[in-house]
Amino acid sequence: MTRDQLTFDNPKERYADLRGEAQEQPFPGLDRDLTPSADHGELSYRGTGRLEGRKALVTGADSGIGAAVAIAFAREGADVALSYLPEEQVDAQRIARLIEDAGRHAVLLPGDIRDHEFCTSLVSDAVQQLDGLDILVNNAGHQVYETDFENLEPEQLERTLTTNISAMFWITQAALPHLPAGSAIINTTSVQAYKPSPILVDYASTKAAINAYTKALAQQLASRGIRVNAVAPGPIWTPLQVTEGQPPEKLDGFGENTALGRMGQPVECAPAYVFLASPESSYVVGETINVNGGLPTP
Repeated sequence: MTRDQLTFDNPKERYADLRGEAQEQPFPGLDRDLTPSADHGELSYRGTGRLEGRKALVTGADSGIGAAVAIAFAREGADVALSYLPEEQVDAQRIARLIEDAGRHAVLLPGDIRDHEFCTSLVSDAVQQLDGLDILVNNAGHQVYETDFENLEPEQLERTLTTNISAMFWITQAALPHLPAGSAIINTTSVQAYKPSPILVDYASTKAAINAYTKALAQQLASRGIRVNAVAPGPIWTPLQVTEGQPPEKLDGFGENTALGRMGQPVECAPAYVFLASPESSYVVGETINVNGGLPTP
């Protein structure tokens, strides 16, 4: 069935033919090797000119939600800088080609955001190559399950905290001098902030922190005309899940505990980011939009 994000249909049946399968990939994982393939909007996102002339930096943009956001932004008229790990180059190059196919400029910026100096250079390189910056999407995240809290290694805790929280602070601090009034900062949190899994204590803690970070920073930057908001995805089919983000056996039937009875696709998150980046959400500040298939949240 040919569809785009504006096709009228039953949301319970949309993508119902795509079910999670038990599988494993070595970290950091590739969309190229994900089974079944995820929908990032390659054929299903139709732009309507909502971000014409905008300039965006998206972290974790090679795959999953970040890739879907990058494609959507480009089709809405924005140039996009992609931040990702060097090991994810093959996925990032594919997304860059899709951005260029949309007639927009794509900038490839590989590196590890756990490094403060890289975070600073990431922003400066994006600003230089995009000739400005007015949208920042802090999306990159690290998730590894641990069934026994006592076995949570310091190295894993540090990686999760640094990737999910510290890097967000560093990148935003580096970006602020370049963001004019009217700019948007969008952070990716998670349903885990509200409904934490017992095997994701460190990850869920960071996602709850991102909600507080978003609301606090929104209050501070509103006077400068910069809006800060967040998106909280639920069970979305991405490489994050198959690189020890979930036990492999939990991937069979992944997302079937939602009200819609299925997992979500990355492209289904993208419109929320487009809305928050666009001036049409000009009175939306410090908000978290839940895209989780109906899982209850506060």
